[in-house]
Formats: sequence, structure tokens, C-alpha cells
Amino acid sequence: MRTFFSTLLLSIAFPLLAAAADQPASGDAAKQATEPAPEAHVYTSEHQIKLDGKTIKYSARAGTMLMKNDKGEPIALMGFTAYVNAEADPRARPIIFAYNGGPGSASLWLHMGVLGPQRAVIKDTGFTDNGPFKRVSNEYSILDKADLVMIDPVGTGFAKPVGKGKGEDFWGVDQDIQSVGDFIAQYVTENERWASPKYILGESYGGMRSAGVSYYLLNHHNLALNGLVLVSPFLDFATGFDFGGIDLPHILFLPTFASTAYYHHALPEQPADRDAFLKEVEDFAVGEYAGALMQGAALDAATRKDVIDKLYRYTGISKDYWDRANLRVGHQQFTKELLRDRGETVGRIDSRFTGGSIGLNRDTMVYDPMTTAIGPSYLAAFMDYYARDLHVPADQNYVVSGNVFTKWDWSHAQPGFGVMKIPTPNTVPDLSYAMTQNPHMRVLFMQGYYDLATPFFTTKYLISHLDISDELRGNIQEAYYDAGHMMYVNPDSLAKFKKVLAGFIQ
Repeated sequence: MRTFFSTLLLSIAFPLLAAAADQPASGDAAKQATEPAPEAHVYTSEHQIKLDGKTIKYSARAGTMLMKNDKGEPIALMGFTAYVNAEADPRARPIIFAYNGGPGSASLWLHMGVLGPQRAVIKDTGFTDNGPFKRVSNEYSILDKADLVMIDPVGTGFAKPVGKGKGEDFWGVDQDIQSVGDFIAQYVTENERWASPKYILGESYGGMRSAGVSYYLLNHHNLALNGLVLVSPFLDFATGFDFGGIDLPHILFLPTFASTAYYHHALPEQPADRDAFLKEVEDFAVGEYAGALMQGAALDAATRKDVIDKLYRYTGISKDYWDRANLRVGHQQFTKELLRDRGETVGRIDSRFTGGSIGLNRDTMVYDPMTTAIGPSYLAAFMDYYARDLHVPADQNYVVSGNVFTKWDWSHAQPGFGVMKIPTPNTVPDLSYAMTQNPHMRVLFMQGYYDLATPFFTTKYLISHLDISDELRGNIQEAYYDAGHMMYVNPDSLAKFKKVLAGFIQ
């Protein structure tokens, strides 16, 4: 199996050898006719888990599902791990389809972090020992409330293009929405779950995917979701990256700079009340700060000085640094600069984490302390669990991080925009359309205060810009956590995650 740091894609299942120059054209066709057909493999096992004092018996199925195009030709093997209560009526039992993001990330993070029956043992905000790595029965698993299907999109886990399929058929905003949506519809049909209450849970880029899938399932498969859970969601390209000369992301990232500086006691004066402090920063961000950025070179010197003074007070980053950055410090710069005098870098995925700084004079982070602190533990626990408990053969390649990001087609056919695709995707309109057309679908947003990948104020901004009626806003629930992007690495947030999610499922 491949290591955590592997970014290589799985090869196509049955590559053809190049034909010799003098080989007749019919040779390739004959050879192709003898190729074995792509085949899905599923490994089934029976288990039980005790949750909230009750013993739940369930079956686990781990492997792949063969997907075909409209002509009935094989195009992909989609990866999944399904947990189904062995004693419940599947027609009444809720089912959750869940995945991580990337794009190009396998689903082991949610799987081994919070949702599945086993959980990796890690050290919150610290580097976990290098073995023996441990896993435990997950007392916070959602299996007492719903069946669960963890999905690995094409290019991750065991999922790969086969037959007529090619990577580019799946590696793009719309391609990904279609393939994951088609998998969900096919799973529902093959496993007789049409009557079941159905939910989708997506983390990070899984938010962009989920918003699109909720609309796609409704309009292409006539499948209406009961609920959508967006964990630290990335929904809009334009607000998700604070570079490229766009002012809006700088406004939205600022409150997370403030929360991070507060956590590390890096502010010139430590406020007594964090929440009140963050509300003050939010008001400043959309008021004075936004106004200053909008003026550009027309900003007068006195106002500029006043804004810089407040940026220093709210972030701990020096006035000179803010001045040289023309009031626009990117989050990559922030992770290096905040604790530079301590020789540390703060995490991007979870800014509570710190690690030794590589290159003290560098402007941007070289690595993310959070990722290296917990990544090996998650992978070791997952691989051990898959082999020992789910009996998946160890010769299977499980791709944790597919090298698809730079190959991704970022254009998106936004609903209501006509035939032209938008080059910077935003699936907030997809979600608005889905909520309007399916007015009983509820949406839960989960977000951490120390997330520099998808900042909490960005999530608040996107929620407020959903184009839906005031009545439909009653279908939205928000939960915020004293942790980062993967809030469930924090013990208190892990317990809260389960409580909130269990309460959301009906």
C-alpha cells in the first residue's frame, strides 16, 4: 500500500501495450477484445459496536462499485466502505453518504476521525509518537443513528478509471459532481434504499461537491435529499484563496488571523472575552478594513495609519509588516510571521498546531504542522483496520492523496447562468437552487474557529449570500467549534460533532 505522502494516481486497470509499427490495425481490436472486463471487488464482514449503552450489529462492505456510461460501457471503479445495521428496517433507517475533499483526498479522515466504528488515536495540537500507532472503538460513531457509506472518488482510495473512462472524465468540478452523484444514485438503487431518509456529508472541497450533488441528484435522478452536512466547506473559489489581487478574501480571513493570535497569546493586549473580541474584528473587517481596501491608492494617510494600528492590535502582526504588505497579508504569510520570533510556524488546517519553522526568513510556510502531526497516525490506523478487521487484501493500493489538483477542470456550469461555464467555480447557487426546489431539505454547517483553509467568517459570508427565501433560512443550522478544519481532532469538539450531527438526523 502507498504511503501517506504518496501523490501518485492509480494506473488504469488494464493498459494496452503499444502496437508495433507494422502490426495491422485489427491487431489492437483483437487484443482489446481479449482483455478481461473490469471487475468490482467487495469484501464483507460482520461486526458489532456498543454506542450509548446499546449494542449495534452491522455489516461492513469495503471495495469498489463498477460504474458505466450511457452506452453500458465500464468507465470507473468507485471506492466505498458501507456500514449497514443488520437488524433495522432499511426503508426507515437514515443513510449518510460521506467524503472528504481535496480535490484528490480519500475519505479516511472522516472515516477514522469521527464517523466510522474505529477511531485513530492522536494527540490534539501535538505530534503523535511514531508508533505503535493505536486505534479504538469509536464511541462517537454515527452508526447508532444512521447507516454510513464512505466514498472515495476516482483517483483516491481504490477508485480509478477503467475501460472507456479516462482521468479527465472525473477530474473537474462538474465531472466530479456527476460521478459522485451517479454513484449515490446507483448505490441507492442496487441496495434498495430509495425509501430511506438520505443525507450527504462533505468536508472541505467536499462542500463544493455536496452543494453541486444536491442539485444534480434532484434534477438528474429525481432524488431528494433529507439533509446536507457541510463540514468546513469550500464552496466558492473567489473567496477561498487570499491571493490574486482580490480584496474580499482578505476581509474574510482576518477574523481567523485574530482567533489564531488570541489562541497563541500573540496579541499586544490579550482580550478577556474571545467571542466579543472576534465580533469586534468581524465588524472592523466588513467596515473600516473593507472600506480601506476598496479605496486602494486613494486611501488617505491618516485613515491608513488608523487601519494599520487596528490590524496590529487584532492580529499581532507588526505595523511595519502590514504597511509593507499594503494592508493585505495572505494566510500563508501569516502562518510564518505570527510566531517567527519563537521560531515556530502555525498550522493552516488547524492554526492551534505549531511546529518548528523551516527557513526563518521565508515568507510562506514550508509544511503544515497539523498535517504532519496527525497524518501518519490516521493512515497507520486506517491501513491496519482495513486489513485486519475488514479483510481487504494488503496488495490493494489505497491512494490517500491523488495527484489531481493541478489537473482539475475548475470551470463550472452554474445553474441559471446559461450555456457558458464559469472559470472560477461557486456552488452556492447550486445549493440555493436545490434548497428552493427541495424546500424540506435541511442544511447543517460545521466550522472551526481556527481554520485557515476555510475560515469561519467565509462560511458565514457564504451562508448570508444564499439566494433563498427567509422561510428557507429556517432550514439552516450552524455549529462552530474551538478547533480547526478537522474539528474532530479536538476531544471536546469531537463529542460536540456527534451530538450536533445526531440531533440533525431525523
